[in-house]
Amino acid sequence: MKGPTVSVPPVIPGLHPDPSICRVGDDYYLACSSFEYFPGIPLFHSRDLLHWTQIGNVLDRPGQLRLPADMPSSAGIYAPTLRHHEGRFWLVVTNCAAGGGNFLVSATDPAGPWSDPTWLPGVPGIDPDLFWDEDGTCWCTFAGVGQIAIDPYTGDTLGEQRRLWSGAPGAKAPEAPHLYRIGDHWYLLIAEGGTERGHGVSVARGPGPAGPFEPCPDNPILTHRGTDHAVQNTGHGDLVQAPDGTWWMVFLGVRPGGGTPGWHVLGRETFLAPVTWTEEGWPVVGEIASPTDPAVAAAPFRDDFDLPEFHPSWISVRDRSPEHCTTKERAGSLTLHARGSSLDDPDVVFIGRRQQQQLCRAGASVDAVQGVGGLAVRLDERHHYAIETDGTQVRVISRVGSVRAVVATAPAAGPVVLGVRITPPPGPHDARTGPDALTFGIEQPDGTWRALATLDGRYLSTEVAGGFTGRVIGLYAAEGTVHADWFCQEPLAD
Repeated sequence: MKGPTVSVPPVIPGLHPDPSICRVGDDYYLACSSFEYFPGIPLFHSRDLLHWTQIGNVLDRPGQLRLPADMPSSAGIYAPTLRHHEGRFWLVVTNCAAGGGNFLVSATDPAGPWSDPTWLPGVPGIDPDLFWDEDGTCWCTFAGVGQIAIDPYTGDTLGEQRRLWSGAPGAKAPEAPHLYRIGDHWYLLIAEGGTERGHGVSVARGPGPAGPFEPCPDNPILTHRGTDHAVQNTGHGDLVQAPDGTWWMVFLGVRPGGGTPGWHVLGRETFLAPVTWTEEGWPVVGEIASPTDPAVAAAPFRDDFDLPEFHPSWISVRDRSPEHCTTKERAGSLTLHARGSSLDDPDVVFIGRRQQQQLCRAGASVDAVQGVGGLAVRLDERHHYAIETDGTQVRVISRVGSVRAVVATAPAAGPVVLGVRITPPPGPHDARTGPDALTFGIEQPDGTWRALATLDGRYLSTEVAGGFTGRVIGLYAAEGTVHADWFCQEPLAD
């Protein structure tokens, strides 16, 4: 796959990597990784593969998902596989936190509730996959690439592990395996090359689930390595067949911006492409298919916190205790009770939404007269920008690596409307220009916008911070109690 450097919208924008898909009748369902955020594993529904609606989160109870405070960012929940078998949805995934491992959950309704975890102590590694063969054996294939039969109801392993196929010679990180029975062949789809610019998807096939597997002569069947395509790091694919017989692949990719080397800030996003088959029976991945109305996928969002339950798109860092984060304490408000000391603290009380538009603005009405808190754009504990208040002063804070600084202040009196606008970087542009600029400010009593500081967006990118996530915009409490009357996030015109 090659193409010009032009805007190519994903079907699910923002931090939604490692997509896995299944179809039941005319309905498609898709799950993604969630890393250090709770609730875990966002679950989407579609009828056309192009437009998706989040219907819930698979791991939405503390009994299903425990992410310790000392767990580093970009650990946690990796690479689910979602499948439907004999009237039930099954999801297998890895918790890469201390005391974690691979486990299964299941549900009759994909919107939930999902079961408590069934752990798979005999399945090593990450990126587990599920496939049932004709005699009912459930095969679990995992990164490496290895395979073992399991009992999905008990988590017991059956028989011995076996090695399958590890991709192209010399290609690093053979992972994200998916096994399919298509026609007379068993196909093994894997990602390889690492989830950076060298990422790709390769395929092999064999006469049975154990192989032996013959690699496709045209591997990798998907990669944008070495091209000027606007979407890079393409890989970690999963196949699905539509009711009309056509085939499709969902996969992750990033949209770098700015100069060299290019910085992606939204995380790895979910893209879609058609798949055709050669006469010899090998899959061919076509050009990226984008939503017919990209604005639908990144529509404006506003929450006045009038409902007792949170919208499924809200996520928190590691957990969301009702004692620290609730809409039930003060009518029509979000209430946050601080636990950590700042956004630098892994135990911070934070609730946010993935940044889904490359250019956007977000704002909130914040009452922190009984504490300290505000609005943040977070990548991790060491990389975030924030605008906060204590009821008497507003501060813009930059945290980049080991350096934390207050870059601007302004007086305040009681509740205040805090905001951020994410826009193209100021010119002139050259090879060193960053991907965007983040301007933090306040809305004054007369409704006018007062900008306080503009910060370079490259420092909130994966290329600077490392890891596997993307930006999340939300609210936090650093001290005491903080209330928010509303929060909004909407796109800006390019």
